[in-house]
Amino acid sequence: MKKIVFIACSVAFLFASQVQAQTSNKKSKTEKAMAKETIYQFKVEDLSGKTFDFASLKGKKVLIVNTASKCGLTPQYKDLEAVYKEYKDKNFVIVGFPANNFAGQEPGTNEEIATFCQLNYGVTFPMMDKVSVKGDDMCEVYKFLTQKSKNGLQDSEVEWNFQKYLINEKGELVKVIKPKTLVTDPEVINWIKS
Repeated sequence: MKKIVFIACSVAFLFASQVQAQTSNKKSKTEKAMAKETIYQFKVEDLSGKTFDFASLKGKKVLIVNTASKCGLTPQYKDLEAVYKEYKDKNFVIVGFPANNFAGQEPGTNEEIATFCQLNYGVTFPMMDKVSVKGDDMCEVYKFLTQKSKNGLQDSEVEWNFQKYLINEKGELVKVIKPKTLVTDPEVINWIKS
């Protein structure tokens, strides 16, 4: 009789241990999924010094681009504005981050950048405060965009001005687009439309 009780207790203990291990494993997977960051956690300042909360973009596709006023790629502002105007009412937004990380091609103040963008390209998409997109002083948004440990997709490096990051409607990074690839490229337009 003692043997039967011992065996029954052992089986019950093993069964309970297995259930607990499975529950613990499910919990750690859930915690990992929850740990993945999204763009919605960030608040930054725009060119006029007002707070811009990325959480206000929930449910929209977002293209983030680092910009510069004195770059050979600066004419991309024209296409960025055209695409923004065409799709802004279809749950799409472009967010620009002026940066002076490449050959000093964005030397201006926020006010000078705002004036340049408006006068030369009629930019109406949101433009943020000038930031650093690489190096020790990289802003938090770009740490998220470039570090797999934060974005869950991939590590990347901002190669030059006008590199584009595509964020889905859940605030997750889904693609990195090279600086010379225009926003009018079918790869980008098809993503916006999908």
